[in-house]
Amino acid sequence: MEEAALAVFHYQYKHNTVYRQFVDLLSVLPDNVQHIRQIPFLPIELFKSHQIISDNVSVEKIFESSGTTGQITSKHPVADIGLYELSFRNGFERFYGSPQDWVILALLPSYLERGNSSLVYMADDLIRQSRQPESGFYLNNLQELAETLETLRTSGKKILLIGVTFALLDLAEQFPMDLRHCIIMETGGMKGRRAELTRPEVHDILTRAFHVSAIHSEYGMTELLSQAYSKGDGIFETPPWMMVLKRDIYDPLYTSEKPGRGGLNVIDLANIHSCSFLATQDLVQLRDDGTFEVLGRIDHSDVRGCNLMVAL
Repeated sequence: MEEAALAVFHYQYKHNTVYRQFVDLLSVLPDNVQHIRQIPFLPIELFKSHQIISDNVSVEKIFESSGTTGQITSKHPVADIGLYELSFRNGFERFYGSPQDWVILALLPSYLERGNSSLVYMADDLIRQSRQPESGFYLNNLQELAETLETLRTSGKKILLIGVTFALLDLAEQFPMDLRHCIIMETGGMKGRRAELTRPEVHDILTRAFHVSAIHSEYGMTELLSQAYSKGDGIFETPPWMMVLKRDIYDPLYTSEKPGRGGLNVIDLANIHSCSFLATQDLVQLRDDGTFEVLGRIDHSDVRGCNLMVAL
């Protein structure tokens, strides 16, 4: 991983103008970067104000983050959509096997209501790959979804219900049912629809409403082309081409791969034509075995981070 990450760093420094300007403003000399922790991580907020893409490629598709009305959203220009497909397909199969083994039900109303969602793109591809007649999207038709889940109860099929958090909570309130025959996967996200809850609080509500022992989770974002998955207790694992580190909350240029708590930095080598080294607004707890927990947002996350963003 380290050798590949360093090679990608040098490639992106050479070909990505915005990233090169950021590294130069930090007075980091690329030849002196010999370890992962020495690589500068680009504040993810820059996707709201800059086009983060290599100079030597053209844009094939633009993904856009969700947001409340009037909020500035992140835009991720993607040069090779096939690389995104390769990443999320291999990532899903690594943790859950072939999509053809699953009925995939996607409850993603806030994402379906707008275009250019990377999550919807991924879910749509996995649904088509599943080749199951019951697989599909659900917007606000919770009763239809509940009826489908009930019908599938005795089918013997493996069922994956993937949903944005607020919609799963709506389903839990309106149609509590025994879903021990399903895997329920939340993707995070309240987006102003509900009061913010911690992940343990959300999982407690969902496990009780649906009589399941654990809630699975997906960790991804518009600015990434890879996902981490949790099969319970909010403990995430990454695929081999993705890695999570922590940064010091009060010194955002100090990065470590050692266990502990800090700001969440992500290496995503699938993001070769954009930026593979991103400093997110999330708070992370790294564990000894390389897995991690997302503890929530860093306070005042929109204004924290490297103040050199202003110079860009």
